[in-house]
Amino acid sequence: MSASLESAPLPVAEVGAGTGLGELCVLMKLGEIVLKGSNRKLFERRLHNNIRASVRDLGDIRLSQRGSGVIIVRKPGASDVEVAEIADRMANVMGVVWVHLVRRVAKDMDAITDIAVRSLADRTGTFAVRARRRDKRFEMTSSELAGYLGSKIIEAHGYPVNLKRPDNTLFVEVDKDEAFVFTDGIPGQGGLPAGMSGRGLVLMSGGIDSPVAAHRMIRRGLKVDFLHFSGMPFTGPESIYKAYSLVRQIDRYQVGSRLFVVPFGKAQQQLKSSGIERLQIVAQRRLMLKTAEALADDLGAECLITGDALGQVSSQTMTNITALDDAVDLPILRPLIGMDKTEIMDQARRIGTLAISELPDEDCCTMLTPRQVETAAKIPDLRQIEKRLDAEELAEHLVTTAQLHKPSFLGEAAPARVAPAAAARV
Repeated sequence: MSASLESAPLPVAEVGAGTGLGELCVLMKLGEIVLKGSNRKLFERRLHNNIRASVRDLGDIRLSQRGSGVIIVRKPGASDVEVAEIADRMANVMGVVWVHLVRRVAKDMDAITDIAVRSLADRTGTFAVRARRRDKRFEMTSSELAGYLGSKIIEAHGYPVNLKRPDNTLFVEVDKDEAFVFTDGIPGQGGLPAGMSGRGLVLMSGGIDSPVAAHRMIRRGLKVDFLHFSGMPFTGPESIYKAYSLVRQIDRYQVGSRLFVVPFGKAQQQLKSSGIERLQIVAQRRLMLKTAEALADDLGAECLITGDALGQVSSQTMTNITALDDAVDLPILRPLIGMDKTEIMDQARRIGTLAISELPDEDCCTMLTPRQVETAAKIPDLRQIEKRLDAEELAEHLVTTAQLHKPSFLGEAAPARVAPAAAARV
């Protein structure tokens, strides 16, 4: 649990005993969703469903919308540690901008003052009070409430006031039936609720880039599935374990992730045997995209997603990227296209995938790699190679070999692996 979400110990029974008030709960602030106008209810409904899915293993969770930009999540009778776990998960839900651990107290000045004073006990430095009343019938205005609580905190603790850059900030928000008192918070993911923008299929290599690309597109409201090409039967299962671990980590941000694994070694060998030499990498990536498009059709995915970044490696030139786009009809989204490696690594570290991606494995893309890679592949040459190999039929065959896994951050056992046609009906 982040230290910024720690709160002064306060037994629930001490305030509002018998009413449920005084409990520790989670308050979330929304961002982009608030601007959605007449469609906002659809976004909120999707967000509520995603929130419930992310805590479905934690028991009796109560969720309520407060106005257009605030959601409260409660677990009656829960310990502070249990509520802190809920807050951690809420920080991973797309669409949430800020997450706060708050005390829910009676809408009574004595109760609010008591919690406010105790919330800043044992602090050092300056302080400020920020008050907001969503219930305009409350006896004090926001500024009057902030001034009153500030005077009580000075009286109790003697802290100096600094309204511009305080070391400690106390927040008080007054609702229709209760008030919420809190100090700090942690930033959420922002963006849009996962699933609001449709479905996509991520080509998951096991490297640093593709998990970051997946996260960025989930943040824009896509629900994504994952496709990994292993070098089997010519490599071991290490890359599959790695892809599984990466998808399990990304599952924190969307819940319900599906990973499809295709053994690609024999197809690579066919390409190598055809004498394509410098075109090997681009040709095999086109075959991967064709396979992904065939699988996407089964899954109802509307786009493909890759971790390509312009110029990062010799195969990711503008000419080669254009040649890859030519392989399929589905749009290929490349959210990292303008980022450099340092930026991508920073984001991978933030979302928790960097350490996994850096684990050693035998990646299928490096197997049978030519000494020199073509940087300006010609589309007619690639189409001629694919015609000789009957690439469309090969891609359809590869889809039938895909094995399904369901890596879940909730720790549930993965179901038996099934064929893609069956997976599409799950």
